[in-house]
Amino acid sequence: MSLSIPTEDPATRALEKARSHLLSLQTPAGYWKTELETNVTMDAEDLLLREFLGIRTDEISRQSAAGIRSRQREDGGFAIHHGGDANLSTTVEAYAALRLAGDPPDARHMRLAVEQIRDLGGLERTRVFTRIWLALFGEWSWDDLPALPPELIFLPAWFPLNIYDFACWARQTIVPLTVVASFRPRRPLPFSLGELRVEAPAPRRLSLRTWGGRFQRLDRLLHVYERHPFGPLRRQAIRAALEWILRRQEADGSWGGIQPPWVYSMLALHLCGYPMDHPVLEKACAGLESFSIVEDGMRRLEACQSPVWDTGLAGVALRDAGVPPDHPALLRAAEWLLGEEVRACGDWAVRRPDLAPGGWAFEFANENHPDIDDTAEVVMALRHVSHPDPERAKAIEGAAQRAIDWTFGMQCSDGGFAAFDADNTRALCRELPFCDFGEVIDPPSADVTAHVVEMLSEEGLAGDPRVARARDWLLRAQESDGSWFGRWGANHLYGTGAAVPALVKAGVSPAAPSIRRAVRWLESVQNEDGGWGEDLRSYRDARWRGRGSSTASQTAWALLALLAAGERGEATLRGIAWLGRRQRPDGGWDEPEFTGTGFPGDFYIRYHLYRDVFPLMALGRFAGAR
Repeated sequence: MSLSIPTEDPATRALEKARSHLLSLQTPAGYWKTELETNVTMDAEDLLLREFLGIRTDEISRQSAAGIRSRQREDGGFAIHHGGDANLSTTVEAYAALRLAGDPPDARHMRLAVEQIRDLGGLERTRVFTRIWLALFGEWSWDDLPALPPELIFLPAWFPLNIYDFACWARQTIVPLTVVASFRPRRPLPFSLGELRVEAPAPRRLSLRTWGGRFQRLDRLLHVYERHPFGPLRRQAIRAALEWILRRQEADGSWGGIQPPWVYSMLALHLCGYPMDHPVLEKACAGLESFSIVEDGMRRLEACQSPVWDTGLAGVALRDAGVPPDHPALLRAAEWLLGEEVRACGDWAVRRPDLAPGGWAFEFANENHPDIDDTAEVVMALRHVSHPDPERAKAIEGAAQRAIDWTFGMQCSDGGFAAFDADNTRALCRELPFCDFGEVIDPPSADVTAHVVEMLSEEGLAGDPRVARARDWLLRAQESDGSWFGRWGANHLYGTGAAVPALVKAGVSPAAPSIRRAVRWLESVQNEDGGWGEDLRSYRDARWRGRGSSTASQTAWALLALLAAGERGEATLRGIAWLGRRQRPDGGWDEPEFTGTGFPGDFYIRYHLYRDVFPLMALGRFAGAR
């Protein structure tokens, strides 16, 4: 297939338009923030939460139902990402929410949803989280859910399966759920969901030779205890869990800035007698409203918000695009980022008690869980800023150095870096009956390790033994086909787009075998149209690695790797040409696909800024290399 290769002028014009477009998206406060889009589970659970708490209104129900309906597939199901297949649990929760909002069960879209649910296995095959919501409303028995005793809070940090063995997002969800489950609440809906049952047989009992089988037997014993808990210990455990929850509420009313622990913490407090006008719950409700987006009469809820991540990426992209270091936009961004620095010890300090705090979180407010990935990007963005005020320049230097020290302190024992914790790798957690949805531990990943290596190398620390260990970890993590797995982005294109630039900056020669294997892999998966794309099915089916419709962000990730490897040939030029052809007149790109990852295989994210920020990086580095 013959493709036109851009001359310098079209590529330069695309760069200038993209740069202007990104600058136009900056808020007056100095940060960038675009929508973090997930799926209708957020909206369905929001309605269910409000029903349970007695605060659901007709207006919110109408708007949320309209938003849910707008994302229903033709076959009646609901997917967890754009273009995806119907997901059973998501469809069940959406159906229940629509019933709650008043949609009649005999309406065509509701009948289609029922057919899809039954075809996929019915209520009996939903995930544990969905069945917890069903139990809250009497549509599932608490006896048929995995036991979650609140006494778990007393297990010391050295004991297997203590709460700190779980990733921060999991432990923040598990602790309030232990409180909720201890009450075994049941507040029936004004209707039954019996039409969603298929009377499927119970899951088979696993062999005692497996951890899954052992935990099944342990679960049975815990259920015996749940029926007759030791009263004084149970009351003390609930008090301790409540204190743990209350200490972790963020300034914006959230818990961790993410939806699951937020809603379950509200439920736990409510069941423990906190009235809805209590300051803690009032702040929590107000925070949820700030996560709501209402457009064209439709309401949707963000699962999380990403202003620090967006701003760090925007700063790096503008640096790559040639924006001068004293540009007003970068000065405003630096000021805002300085105000977001984490200076308190959070849960990470359980494993690193002597480490001084530093770094940045992902959200507007998340003092307890700074993010190593965000910290790396923010440091790279801040280092480009040249502030005319010596005092502010000194503040930037201090924040960056604290972040570097904290990042080094969070290195895992194997040399890699995880997102939120150090050495959070007890895989036994995954075997618990409760953990059937998403990742529950936070081991080192190639993409986070790569961003850290890139940042530290830019700091002139490539020769530091700690950076060398991280570089070696990254080299060991390369897949046999030459790619790297993308934990937080989809998927091998994201991992490879992060790893190659990091390794080259850390001193690995572009001619090294590892880099050459990566280049060959990227060239082998380039689409006929010149772009790159990777379907989310690649997380479960290796045949989809690097395969899928071309997208702006994934094309940019491939280009970042090729450019770092010194590739200026046909593959690179065809990729640049694809970006130029697909650019909108306003300088941005369209990208309905989800290219961000929450839990591989289970939860995906569409970062609305990815389609603009990563292509600008690629165009900027192409122009700089040229």
